Amino acid sequence: MGLKPGEVSTGTTILAGKFKDCIIIGADSRTSMGTYIANRVTDKLTHVVDSIYCCRSGSAADTQAIAAIVKYELDVYATSHNERPTVKVAAKIFKRYLYENKSRLTAGIIVAGWDHQDGFSVYNLPVGGSIHEMNLALGGSGSLFIYGFCEEMYSPEMNREDGLKFIRTALKLAMSSDASSGGMIRTAIIDENGVQRDDVLGSDVKTY
Repeated sequence: MGLKPGEVSTGTTILAGKFKDCIIIGADSRTSMGTYIANRVTDKLTHVVDSIYCCRSGSAADTQAIAAIVKYELDVYATSHNERPTVKVAAKIFKRYLYENKSRLTAGIIVAGWDHQDGFSVYNLPVGGSIHEMNLALGGSGSLFIYGFCEEMYSPEMNREDGLKFIRTALKLAMSSDASSGGMIRTAIIDENGVQRDDVLGSDVKTY
């Protein structure tokens, strides 16, 4: 199902990777409505619970609604089970909503983070609601332009400095080629101690 006329889309580039001692997620910040850029500074990295985030692509309204619903469910889960939910639990709840509403939603989600049980995890949930655990997950329209780069350059043994450089370079490459990707580069480094957010302003993003 395509986007309805006038619907705001996060045609975008999102990615998340496991590295030596952390998870790093990243996204551009452009949202569009057809050929019109509706927002240049959207935050597509959404906190879900504890040290778990999701990266959103597709219809902005769909992904924002699903993220809010899952966040509520995870809060209820934590209270009823008296334990922190894992990244796997969060990904499975996202999957349920995406799969059960696959004919009505345009939403691709990457769920990534750290938990006490499994450590670092990344799950890719493309449009349709399938679920795939991966070391490196890519999504959005811009991802089509960087698969070769990521396959060649990514290593889970990178330290956080090299991992952050890799994520930012991949986003710059996607933003250089994909008209739906652009604006700022937003990243988050997630480990057992918490989350470190960082932004590169659009004026400082040197595309290729």
